[in-house]
Amino acid sequence: MKAEYKTKARTALLDFLQKNSDKSFSAVELLSHLQQEVGGINVTTVYRNLDRLCEQGVIFKFREPDHDAWFYQYSSEHEHCDSHMHGQCSECGRVFHLENEFVEAFEELVKSSYGLDVDPGKTIIVGKCEKCKRK
Repeated sequence: MKAEYKTKARTALLDFLQKNSDKSFSAVELLSHLQQEVGGINVTTVYRNLDRLCEQGVIFKFREPDHDAWFYQYSSEHEHCDSHMHGQCSECGRVFHLENEFVEAFEELVKSSYGLDVDPGKTIIVGKCEKCKRK
């Protein structure tokens, strides 16, 4: 495995995502923030760091409903983020872990009904969260 360099860009990116772990950001939004924070950052640097952080499981990427771009979010429980599905609120955009018997039963039902192996780390169920329903 290659040694990881702690560059200013990587450190600033990770710090920003950790401080905003309840939100998701597009690469363009992250680039804009890093250019203001660190300066001299280009889009290739941002994508390279995002790809590495995704591979390491520190952040995860997903598509939001009605958007073509990928979005990135810090995962405070990153060591297991690829082993379960996620839920996403269609109103506030919050992403959260779905971990219970329902998820396993759902995966088995999809497999037995359609022959499809669900990739839980890349599966997001979209709906309205409890907090947004109370508004």
